[in-house]
Amino acid sequence: MKQLDQPEEKEMSFLDHLEELRWHLIRSVIAVLVFSVAAFISVDYIFNVIIFGPAKLDFWTFKMLCKVGELIDSSALCITELDFKIQSRKMTGQFTMHITSSFVIGIIIAFPYIFWEFWRFISPGLYSKERSASRGSVLAVSFLFMTGVLFGYYIMAPLAVNFLAGYHVSDIVQNEFDITSYVSTLSTLVLGSGLLFQLPIVVYFLSKVGIVTPNLMKAYRKHAIVVILVLGAMLTPPDPLSQVLIAFPLFGLYQFSILISGWVLRKRRKQELKEEAQYK
Repeated sequence: MKQLDQPEEKEMSFLDHLEELRWHLIRSVIAVLVFSVAAFISVDYIFNVIIFGPAKLDFWTFKMLCKVGELIDSSALCITELDFKIQSRKMTGQFTMHITSSFVIGIIIAFPYIFWEFWRFISPGLYSKERSASRGSVLAVSFLFMTGVLFGYYIMAPLAVNFLAGYHVSDIVQNEFDITSYVSTLSTLVLGSGLLFQLPIVVYFLSKVGIVTPNLMKAYRKHAIVVILVLGAMLTPPDPLSQVLIAFPLFGLYQFSILISGWVLRKRRKQELKEEAQYK
């Protein structure tokens, strides 16, 4: 009779684990390369529509802001000018950014598969209860990541571009951004948002092992605000608007994580009471 507290798979040696990990990594890298090559080939669409989209006045976010401005009778929300140019000041600048942007897009598209491969590697070592408790984690992680990516692309990126394009210390200075700076900023905003949106998942698993509790998170709420602002400063361009834009949803995710931690705690207590009743 198999014990419930034993892993369901037979034990593997250290070298077997390394071999298994190697193939999971190889398949993940292949997935990234496939999507990166596809993005590299579709250079016109990737750059003109996706990458340079937030730098155009007809971008979805700017059009929605104009519509909102019309509804509330405020012309301030309608952005009519983006006063900057994008240049390439290095001989290899455009080619380098072509490769970099293709690789970043490959990672974003392949992220659900990469996490699925990671889950396939660690799941055989989990107990049956742990597997049951982690059911749906691949879907949840992928959903939060893609939500963060969309938030970074459609909210943070265009507003950051608008702010930085309109920021002038003097009329003598013209904003002529290098393509390396533009693509790097856009990639940081999008990928950073996707990773930071994993906070509820992290809190869920920490709550499962008893490291995090709702009371602990409430007690350190003020400290969390400081950490969120610091993370916003590290993962966004050096302007207050971008930091605030990412701080608000992160604080909302923190509040949501408190609810998740409370749900995990109640579920665990209910399970403990059920087990105690069985032993009586």
